[in-house]
Amino acid sequence: MSPSALEAVPTYKIASIPADGIGPEVIEAGIIVLKKLASTLKTFDLQFENFDWSSDRYKKTGKYLPDDALKILKQFDAILFGAVGAPGMARDTSLQIYDTDKL
Repeated sequence: MSPSALEAVPTYKIASIPADGIGPEVIEAGIIVLKKLASTLKTFDLQFENFDWSSDRYKKTGKYLPDDALKILKQFDAILFGAVGAPGMARDTSLQIYDTDKL
């Protein structure tokens, strides 16, 4: 049953981190599916915010994530995370940075 026009539906904030490799394509497709689900059910809304935390960012700035990444992400209800790692990047470099125990 759909809520009436007067009833407010919850909005969920989702952080989108496509990252590397196939990640951007997979995350983009996931967002399309989730938006379609929300529009079909009409029982919730979704708000996405994209973050460019990837190997390209690391190559330009020397950091995958900003220093306050965990603080930023705690403001969201969920995180869509793509693939990590790019040609020319050491695997341990890209995987260690996303280890939440180290944030």
